[in-house]
Amino acid sequence: MSGKGAPELSVSDAGDLRVGVIAAQWHEKVMDGLVDGALRALRDLGIAEPTVLRVPGSWELPVAAKVLADRGYDAVVALGVVIRGGTPHFEYVCQGVTAGLTRVGTDTGVPVGFGVLTCDTEEQALDRAGLPGSGEDKGHEAVTAAVATAVALRSLSEPWREAPRHTA
Repeated sequence: MSGKGAPELSVSDAGDLRVGVIAAQWHEKVMDGLVDGALRALRDLGIAEPTVLRVPGSWELPVAAKVLADRGYDAVVALGVVIRGGTPHFEYVCQGVTAGLTRVGTDTGVPVGFGVLTCDTEEQALDRAGLPGSGEDKGHEAVTAAVATAVALRSLSEPWREAPRHTA
């Protein structure tokens, strides 16, 4: 199971954060579980009014994440699922979505929770979707990671500055 070794995250003072959740629409049962887990995590963290935005598929997650990050959200969570088929489409979509979401986080400084399941089978996706009987709850995990990172970044006392360079 991929969840082995995950850290126990303890997050406090997050209730005032502005968090956006973006969820794809493909694979409705899996997505319902991911969204429910994400919303449960937000409630657990005291974040009462997250923005939830639905997009057609996982491919559209990075552009939506960029817009939310640019509009001042403290954290963004991207939820989707891509299930391997018989063509190379799986690799292209997974690589593009991963690179796009990574770029949003690094370009904007806004934490992006990665809740995109990349599975060989629908059964694997269902086992990670946080549904009754699932082994993992990746929607909950993605929110917790993004919010924990936003809280950690907020704790910095001043903006990052380049350290002075010493010459010999």
